[in-house]
Amino acid sequence: MKIDRRSKMLEIIARKDIETQEELAQELRAEGFNVTQATVSRDIKNLQLIKVLSSSGRYKYVANKEENKDTIGKLVTLLSHTILSVENIDKMVVVRTITAAASTAAEAIDQLDLAEIAGTIAGDNTIFMMVRSEEMAVQIVRKISEMVGK
Repeated sequence: MKIDRRSKMLEIIARKDIETQEELAQELRAEGFNVTQATVSRDIKNLQLIKVLSSSGRYKYVANKEENKDTIGKLVTLLSHTILSVENIDKMVVVRTITAAASTAAEAIDQLDLAEIAGTIAGDNTIFMMVRSEEMAVQIVRKISEMVGK
């Protein structure tokens, strides 16, 4: 649900000039999301939205593309230094990491917000990911392997 809501937020700010958190909350409610201003505030922070001056002279929220690219680059670097192997077994993806790195790597994977992943569980050197379908599990293995050069 969080991913859907955040995706909808990005869609809304791409098509409309939204100046306040309350305006954004109203738009989300109109789209069927039951949100509070506090939820919208947290999502704005997590999405790293920024305000810029629009052509109409009002401020509006926009996605900070440079910040997102930089963050994703850092996450991929972290993963490439910690992941040893990735494989799928049915709808599960098993990721082996260097000792004591699974928790950090799982958090990095979670931050990538890959829609195919339902959730991650990390031990000391192993991450289990529940993926939404077997086909998506194969895609995730391919994506992560390409990201980390394995």
